[in-house]
Amino acid sequence: MLNRIFGLETEYGLLVNQEQPDHSPTWFAHKIRDCLFHVQQRGVLDVHHRGHDEPPGNGGFLTNAGRMYLDMGHLEWASPECESLSDVVAADRAGDQLLQDAIQDLGLADTVSLIKNNIDHETDATFGSHENYLVSRRFPFTRRGLGPFVTFLVTRQIFTGAGRVGGAGPQDAWVQMDRLIVPRGAIHRHAQQPILPFQLSQRADYIVNDFFEWVQQNRAIVNTRDEPLADPNQYRRIHLLLGDSNMAEVATALKLGTTGLVLQLIEEGHTPLDLEIREPVETMQELSQDQDRQWMVQLQSGKTISAIDIQEAFLAAAQEHYRGQDDETDWVLDQWEAVLHDLRGDYTTLVGRVDWASKLWLLETFREAEQMTWADPALKSLDLEYHNLHQGKGLYYGLLEEGRVPRLVTDKAIALAMDHPPRNTRAFGRGELVRHLLACGPPDEPADSKPEERFSPSYVINWSIFQLRGQPPFPMPDPFKTYVQEVRAHLQII
Repeated sequence: MLNRIFGLETEYGLLVNQEQPDHSPTWFAHKIRDCLFHVQQRGVLDVHHRGHDEPPGNGGFLTNAGRMYLDMGHLEWASPECESLSDVVAADRAGDQLLQDAIQDLGLADTVSLIKNNIDHETDATFGSHENYLVSRRFPFTRRGLGPFVTFLVTRQIFTGAGRVGGAGPQDAWVQMDRLIVPRGAIHRHAQQPILPFQLSQRADYIVNDFFEWVQQNRAIVNTRDEPLADPNQYRRIHLLLGDSNMAEVATALKLGTTGLVLQLIEEGHTPLDLEIREPVETMQELSQDQDRQWMVQLQSGKTISAIDIQEAFLAAAQEHYRGQDDETDWVLDQWEAVLHDLRGDYTTLVGRVDWASKLWLLETFREAEQMTWADPALKSLDLEYHNLHQGKGLYYGLLEEGRVPRLVTDKAIALAMDHPPRNTRAFGRGELVRHLLACGPPDEPADSKPEERFSPSYVINWSIFQLRGQPPFPMPDPFKTYVQEVRAHLQII
């Protein structure tokens, strides 16, 4: 893709396969993290406070330059900076495999299941899949400039959604009314809540704002926090938290690729006109819950149009301006067109490419065979099993084994991404630093060191800068630059 850095942050669920477990999921998350860093020696732990909720040892960077850590008790994987869709898909899958391998090595494969989804059916807790896109500081980051982007994001769930059985309870599902955030159940407090069989998105019920700065509670379609993790004079990072975690490689690549192209349309002034949605938050939830899959949207102009029509308008603009830009762009345009075409017909043609369609087909097949209603709790268990990262148990991997899932990256590429960063971004230089620190082993404290030195961190690593004790900070403000030669030279003088 042209002039774009991509990144994914994936939060994982842990399912303890015991009725009365001896330990909590958080305890197992700590064991898995410790296995990665202390036993397998795949990276170096932070030795400094990164925040009030991230003490030393909470997580760290791996040799592949991504970061594995605990966030509010659950495991999270942040991919390294990637300049191509194939690299970010490989890095995403590498995070899955690293954690599953740690579970296997700990002998816990029959005790806990790693679930790559966004909803806990028991407690209605939700956990995220965050996307990162680098844009120029000149990007029109205003409500008016972002209007087309919101329209695109609200409607893209028709091919990016991971699907789920049911919906959030009235106490957990929120809607925005006249800028006041209220529980959905408060609107009709005494109304009978109908059973929602299935919906497109796992996150839609929990998005409550169109724009908001923070990521907790008031989750927004577009997060407005300005944290570029790069030169702030040149770059801005678009940080999104409305999307679902995807199992299908095509869905992951389409989610990132189409979003990257729409950002390019906005940057260059080529977005389709007059497509601003009247009520984005409510529309997002309505599209997700539409059992007839008509996906109708009301625009600010008063016009009603389908989400497929909206997506086709963005596709047509991207085809006009970016066809032939590079091979990955052409792949995205071809797949985008094919998926939108198939969404107008039998959804089962999307099995293997679109997660909600794959899951719905599996659930419908099982439900009909067992003569179940959608209220049967067994369907929620099967919902979770679609996301199980154990390749012998997960339903997605069953589809893969049957040859129903097209691949974008090979197992060899995933194995390589588990240990090595992309070689065309600053992740390359960070990976060299992590390897150097691993080779050096735990730092020794000189006998004559001062007390303040003895308890100071021996290194500090962040995405755009690092510092080793006794050395000046080493900034890496340009994500497109590898810094590998500069990092090697810096390490040689220590």
